[in-house]
Amino acid sequence: MNITGSVLVTRKGEGRILRGHPWVFRSDVAKAKDALPGAVVRVENERGRPLGFALHSSRSEIRLRMIERGEALAEDWLGRRLQDALAWRERTFPGTPACRLVHGEGDLLPSLVVDRYADWLAIQTLSQGMEALKQEVVAILSERLRPRGILERNDPKVRSFEGLEPRVGLLYGEVPRRVPVRAGDLALEVDLWHGQKTGLFLDQRENHLMARGYTRGRVLDGFSYTGGFALQAAAVADTVLAVDLSADALDQLRDAAARNGLGGIETRDANVFDLLRAFDDAGERYDTVILDPPAFAKSKDAVEKAQRGYKEINLRALKILNPGGCLITCSCSYHVHEADFERILSAAAADAGAEVSVVERRSQARDHPVLLGVPETRYLKCFVLRKLA
Repeated sequence: MNITGSVLVTRKGEGRILRGHPWVFRSDVAKAKDALPGAVVRVENERGRPLGFALHSSRSEIRLRMIERGEALAEDWLGRRLQDALAWRERTFPGTPACRLVHGEGDLLPSLVVDRYADWLAIQTLSQGMEALKQEVVAILSERLRPRGILERNDPKVRSFEGLEPRVGLLYGEVPRRVPVRAGDLALEVDLWHGQKTGLFLDQRENHLMARGYTRGRVLDGFSYTGGFALQAAAVADTVLAVDLSADALDQLRDAAARNGLGGIETRDANVFDLLRAFDDAGERYDTVILDPPAFAKSKDAVEKAQRGYKEINLRALKILNPGGCLITCSCSYHVHEADFERILSAAAADAGAEVSVVERRSQARDHPVLLGVPETRYLKCFVLRKLA
């Protein structure tokens, strides 16, 4: 592993590193010497004390992503980290056909995502440094896992902050347009080339399965997309109304329902905000309501508006929820923290005139590990609420 150049960080940057945070921001870089874009660099404090090694970015506000602390970096650090991540999944999720194999900072492989869908892999290299290591990552994965194909889904907007072009393409083997996988006892077909994220919302994988245990009667699934929650709910519910603004996603949901012999699912192409208000005004009632919206706050500037949006949909959901029923409600907005989300839900319940208990507080699936002391790695909040009266 070639180490090119060095970067000196301020006392503030040094403090972040010593506390275990993997990011050093541009404002905390004091000096850079021979630090090329995407290079692995030596990191020191302003007095020249070695702090570790990092992936260097010349464009992002996140200037350094730490990969090792201390005075030495093993030549095979990348292979070792990948092996550790894969071994953990094999031990913890044996036989799981669709899961995340590498979750960036949570696996000490910053800005690298590797998802498995049966015999195929989808990867994302989201920084200059990991982009430079992409071919090495592919070589290690192909040798270790022997997949039938590896696809790069490098189309997230975050790559633009690194000066990297969006790119979707084949890196190894072959990847068909539709890949068959199983989610619990359901058979699905996933579009790795065009689907959201790398194909499925794998971070909700365990929450989708959890939902079955709380589902009963008449179900409303808002923001259903291709049916991660709706299909699981349909296995135990009387009826399911799945609502989304993507007609293509609803087509895929209907195909999946037919493939699995699931009846009782109605789909509706509609705005969830408008539909909840209409249902409330019309006196419609449901026994289970599921809300899994896209991120309402993608920046700090959007937090106030996002909080109003979350309160509105949850207030309306609680008003149309029958007593004794459950509301499964989620937020994937990192900038709306769990305590904030709980306060929003409490305010929504008060305004709805509902007595509500918290049955579960959940997060992203365990194959999306959270790095202790790094709140940015915990972004998904999922509350299971029971309406008592």
